[in-house]
Amino acid sequence: MKISIGNDHAGPNYKKAIVEMLNAKGYQVTNYGTDTTDSVDYPDFGHPVATDVAEGKADFGIVICGSGNGIAMTVNKHAGVRAGLCWTKEIAYLTRLHNDANIVSIPARFTSIEQAVEIVTTFLETKFEGGRHQNRVDKIACK
Repeated sequence: MKISIGNDHAGPNYKKAIVEMLNAKGYQVTNYGTDTTDSVDYPDFGHPVATDVAEGKADFGIVICGSGNGIAMTVNKHAGVRAGLCWTKEIAYLTRLHNDANIVSIPARFTSIEQAVEIVTTFLETKFEGGRHQNRVDKIACK
């Protein structure tokens, strides 16, 4: 499975832990995030992740910023992207199960690194349920 990840200055330690877990599970990871805590602009790191997912170069994306909101708003501007802001593994489960999200957004200032790894693990291991949810997902994109 191919995963693209991007983060701003709030998330380098989160990204490092998540990438280590992904590598241990055999995922192929493309890293667009910063590796320092020097202030940067989250859209610069979110757009490449969203592009990979939208163009099928990645199966899923992971984005990280302080609140998770700004980078989620950024990636959700891309056609075909459905990013969910997840601060617990239960939310990650539901955003995949019911919403067929293809990018998970993590709020680094409101989760621990351990929680973030759990969120990503749950997100990637959960399959979309389809059924009654498919009709709703089909209505998300603007025509």
